[in-house]
Amino acid sequence: MHVNKIRFRYYAAAAGVLLSVASINANAQSDNQAWVTDELSTYVRSGPTDGYRIIGTLNAGEQVDVLETSGNYTRVRNSEGNAVWVLSDELQQTPSAVEQLPALEAQVEELTTELDGINEAWEQRVSSMTETLEVREQRIAELEASNQELDSQAEESRQQVRGLQARLETQEEDLLLRYFMYGGGVAGAGLLVGLIVPHLPRRRKKRDRWF
Repeated sequence: MHVNKIRFRYYAAAAGVLLSVASINANAQSDNQAWVTDELSTYVRSGPTDGYRIIGTLNAGEQVDVLETSGNYTRVRNSEGNAVWVLSDELQQTPSAVEQLPALEAQVEELTTELDGINEAWEQRVSSMTETLEVREQRIAELEASNQELDSQAEESRQQVRGLQARLETQEEDLLLRYFMYGGGVAGAGLLVGLIVPHLPRRRKKRDRWF
């Protein structure tokens, strides 16, 4: 779509250039030059009125030098150097299409070549941008896959930590229970000893006698 827009702009520019060239060419002509109308070949006479005999023709679009004007006729000199009279209405002040066509065709060809070069450069740029985009998309996909793998590993690590914490809490409860049982056993043994000892028979002390 961008290429079509660029092509349209260059065609418009080419048309503008051609019109500008035609206008410049028209303004650049000297006052003593004229061109035979593009419509058809025209008869020329030996004098400035219809009463003079026809002595030849001028080709359509032919360039001539204007020598003088008399009434409805203009005296011109053609490319062969012949001075003849032709109706002024059959002359025009701008280059004929026959003469402009080769230059215009050359300019169109030049602009077309330039446009093709621009299109090629644009296509290469688009191709490069597409390749760059594909590389970036591939890199993004790799990073997303790596991120998912890291998330999975992190979740697994969190589960392991929760398992270790549960085991640690269980071991702490077991240890407290053992301490409680050990302390209770010691207290019970002490109580039992305290109950038994008073009831044990006491040994009588022997009296020392003097004989």
